[in-house]
Amino acid sequence: MSCYVYELPTTGNISFSEILVDQTGQYTHAVANATATRSSLRALLKESKRTEDGERDYLRIIKAMFSWRTTLSANLLNTSPRQSVTGLLSDLSFTLLTYGSAFCNLAASSVTSLGQYELERAITDAQRRVKDEKLNFSVQLYLKAAGIFSYVAENVVPRWERSLEESEVKANPLLALRPVDLNKELILALSRFALAEAQTLAIRKLMSKSAYDSTLTPGPPLPKSHPSPKLIAKLSLDALENYASALSLAKGARGGLQGNTEVTKDLTRWLGDEMTLMSALSHKWLGVDAGEQSSTPGKAGESVGFLQWAKSELEILKDGGHGISGLRRKEKRKQRVVEEISSTISFLSHYKKLNDTLHFESIPPVATLQSLIPTGTAAVTMKPFVPPSPAFRPSPREMTSTVDGKIEEEEGESKDAEHIVQGEPIASTSSTSTRPVYF
Repeated sequence: MSCYVYELPTTGNISFSEILVDQTGQYTHAVANATATRSSLRALLKESKRTEDGERDYLRIIKAMFSWRTTLSANLLNTSPRQSVTGLLSDLSFTLLTYGSAFCNLAASSVTSLGQYELERAITDAQRRVKDEKLNFSVQLYLKAAGIFSYVAENVVPRWERSLEESEVKANPLLALRPVDLNKELILALSRFALAEAQTLAIRKLMSKSAYDSTLTPGPPLPKSHPSPKLIAKLSLDALENYASALSLAKGARGGLQGNTEVTKDLTRWLGDEMTLMSALSHKWLGVDAGEQSSTPGKAGESVGFLQWAKSELEILKDGGHGISGLRRKEKRKQRVVEEISSTISFLSHYKKLNDTLHFESIPPVATLQSLIPTGTAAVTMKPFVPPSPAFRPSPREMTSTVDGKIEEEEGESKDAEHIVQGEPIASTSSTSTRPVYF
């Protein structure tokens, strides 16, 4: 199985002591630690950029945790330009997006290391179960990533956008720049994508025993260890729904000064290929389910119709699909599709022969078959992201006092204090701003 690997962004240097002024002196050490931690994250991301795919330590990036490289934007020559964005909330958004992407990449790396273990004839049941648990580890990573992306889209980005509207940066379009990477629809797409990947791996884990048994006795009939084909079809339909939703959201996302920057084609093409593959697998298992009930009137023809539909969809991907960059990844996708085409043809030949010699039923058109498709079933659920408690924060009184100890009465300063009390860094703070936030 070939998994999507995100290009992790890099970020510019920032010193929190330059934008956060500690009047009491009691937060000096905490502010310095925050700067050091962010510098460590920057160093890890730059190191990851210079490392080969198979050698990247995504776990270090996950644990490490105002300018950022926009890796999800469609850019000339597939470069990832650095963009300055306004406000600490934008920095938080990019940091959490990197956090979620690193979880996805760690999951992909773990899946790659397993290989196609369920097809190894020499593997023992105990060894297979151990690798099943490792596969489940990747499922959990994707579910965590889905929760992180959802949190950013539903909580952080809306607060950042509101802060831009409420501050003076709206008068300067350059300061109010909104890269497509921080588009709510795109980030929701990433959450759906991670959910779909988790569902796909959950299906693989469910079928690992039957996949092994099928290598010993390939082709129909199904081995006794095989889960219900209808269940597999419904699980695949749920993954298909998430892939389709992710693709629709990603294609509609826009950013940039005039809202004309789109999402990188590498991502949308990959989502399109995964959607086609999962659609084919859904139809394949619906066909197998109907074939297993061929004694019921109408099911024999229905089986042949679904399997022919699945085969035609798989043929679209037989050269490796459109969204694969890199020869090795393209070859893995091509091998997967070739195996699925072979399996689909085996079932199609078997059930078609039954229909041609025993049942003699007509093959329903695609429009009729579409009306027979059931609702999908989810095997996994997103793990909600709960942000950690702040390592430090000033008291309300400290946030509303000035350097000479007097209470600031200006409306603008009161609003800033209110934002920080609610856990929202003020919007006007940016990498190019000279205005400090007073403690």
